[in-house]
Amino acid sequence: MSIKHWPEGERPREKLLAHGATALSDAELLAILLRTGIQGMSAVDLARYLLQQFGSLAQLMSADAATLCRHKGMGMASYTQFAVVREIGRRVLAADMAAAPLFDQPQAVADYLRLQLGQEKVEVCLALLLNQQNRLLHTVELSRGTVAENTVYVREVVTLALQHHATALILAHNHPGGLATPSAEDIALTRRLQQALALVDVHLLDHFIVTSQHAASMAELGYI
Repeated sequence: MSIKHWPEGERPREKLLAHGATALSDAELLAILLRTGIQGMSAVDLARYLLQQFGSLAQLMSADAATLCRHKGMGMASYTQFAVVREIGRRVLAADMAAAPLFDQPQAVADYLRLQLGQEKVEVCLALLLNQQNRLLHTVELSRGTVAENTVYVREVVTLALQHHATALILAHNHPGGLATPSAEDIALTRRLQQALALVDVHLLDHFIVTSQHAASMAELGYI
């Protein structure tokens, strides 16, 4: 049965308007985004099918184009729509988190960095520049490399800290392979950067290794 023939209180769009988005299930939210179903399936039926195939809303929304398009009812238009929704959500959440009073708790920083780096397919390195109260001044992308290689120059990081009058800095980069374990190169870079920043009275607070599921603090691991 088409959604338009459902009782009004059960239709996802009307339910949202009456009770708010939080009252909707994942399938109902997705059905509103899909707008229409396919032959033999309403939008809600299609949404339930997709959630069953991918296991969760998060997995569905982060699927690459090739994977998504293998499923019925899905094509490049759906992929671009999902990608836009995902990126808007990421930017809104990142902006909210960046506006938080302090960046002095590892978990708060980890949550922010997972939003920034967790879905990147290549290795990206960021510097979070902080003031004396550990408030975020700027987030700067230092480099973007291949899946297996990235290069960060210590001199450039020190220059950035001085240009933005930062008194503290957090370094972060992702491991697209999925393991949040610091490599020997990560440890060596952290120690070189810590020594160089100390010469200009900038404190390296931490270096995070980020995956889609986790962000490991090298300070908590004892490397800083």
